[in-house]
Amino acid sequence: MTRLLHLGLGAFHRAHQAPYTQDAGGWRIEAVSMRDPTLADAIEAAKSYHLLIRAPDGPEARRIDVIDRGHALSRGAGPIADRMAAPEIAAVTLTVTEKGYGLDRATGGPDRRDATTAHDLAHPDSPRGAIGTLLLGLHRRARAGLPPLTVLSCDNLPENGAVLARLARETARITRPGLLPYLDACAFPSSMVDRITPATTEETLDTIARLTGQRDPLTVETEPFSQWVIEDTAAGPLPDWAAAGAQIVPDVAPWEAMKLRMLNGAHSTIAYLGLVAGHAHVRDVMADAALAPQVRAVMETAARTLPRDAGLDPNGYAEALTARFQNPAIAHRCAQIAMDGSQKLPQRLFATVRDLLDRDMDPSPLAPGIAAWLKVLRDPDLPVSDPLEEPLRAAARASDPVREIGRVDGLAGTEIWQDRRWTNALRAAMRAGS
Repeated sequence: MTRLLHLGLGAFHRAHQAPYTQDAGGWRIEAVSMRDPTLADAIEAAKSYHLLIRAPDGPEARRIDVIDRGHALSRGAGPIADRMAAPEIAAVTLTVTEKGYGLDRATGGPDRRDATTAHDLAHPDSPRGAIGTLLLGLHRRARAGLPPLTVLSCDNLPENGAVLARLARETARITRPGLLPYLDACAFPSSMVDRITPATTEETLDTIARLTGQRDPLTVETEPFSQWVIEDTAAGPLPDWAAAGAQIVPDVAPWEAMKLRMLNGAHSTIAYLGLVAGHAHVRDVMADAALAPQVRAVMETAARTLPRDAGLDPNGYAEALTARFQNPAIAHRCAQIAMDGSQKLPQRLFATVRDLLDRDMDPSPLAPGIAAWLKVLRDPDLPVSDPLEEPLRAAARASDPVREIGRVDGLAGTEIWQDRRWTNALRAAMRAGS
């Protein structure tokens, strides 16, 4: 049976790509847990899990049984690479989060400062990260004389397919230069994914037990809405995701920009405003009469930077986003969204600020969210989970955090801190919220 190999057995994959693949029919998934071997074992033993869909009028339960084999990267990349080199594997998909790529955003190549990436560059036959594992598998597949693969990123990176292709090539240039012609034959389509997936809680498990009579620890909670836009590029067969509701398009970029800037930019704004205000969930921020208009302003301002000739409907999208964020049944924690801000904010908010400045438009509606981010970094009692936590906190606690944050090594998009229109707007937002 034709199979997908998926890197990143987290909640989002189980709420998004797995249901699409199940609905497409005819394919099975082998999924790799990048960190937790017990999750891989549990998935393989159970052969199914439940999806709890939080609709405003009440929860629904759905059984997903398309993932029938689990792997754990912590047990070694060799067995995973062997599966990538199996004839029945026809494509690889990834949800490893933005930081899981080990990407140097300045060069587009591997970030040698990242410990996992540095290890994989030095030890390509025993990698610990996603890119090293992918290249080891493609190396073995090429040696076996098997056809090239479609490698599909499903992470929130702008032009994620092109980014992944370049990163794979630049890494291979260092570790496996002989693999470059095979990489050229592989396809790296871009995609845009969208489905709010809060962390599973005890209440999630209680609800699924009430609905199904089974307390399933693998349950994933999500919203009714789901979207997947995929670039029409492939090196071989793929599931019929279009039949399952995915959009197959020549160019993903307009949808990607709308989602990153309007949804993700608003989400990050909500997260930091919420943490500063003491709100636990997205819905709480949207119920706050002082904060909700600031969130809507981020959406409307971001919409001004989108292409006008791509068939997008930013106004309708903003209305739909507002309703989704207000959904009282979804308990999406601000602290969860706020994680890894240094990896998310460059494409979610900084890029929008840059485009507004380039067009001589007012960037100030985006300043409250970034000001709140700096306040979170300054507060020792607020949670920060970020690969750049130490330098970010030091910069945020400086006498002039707006100046110092732009000097943090490894934080992309900091050219906006050289523009007084932005720094003045950010300082004003910090004063207004203090």
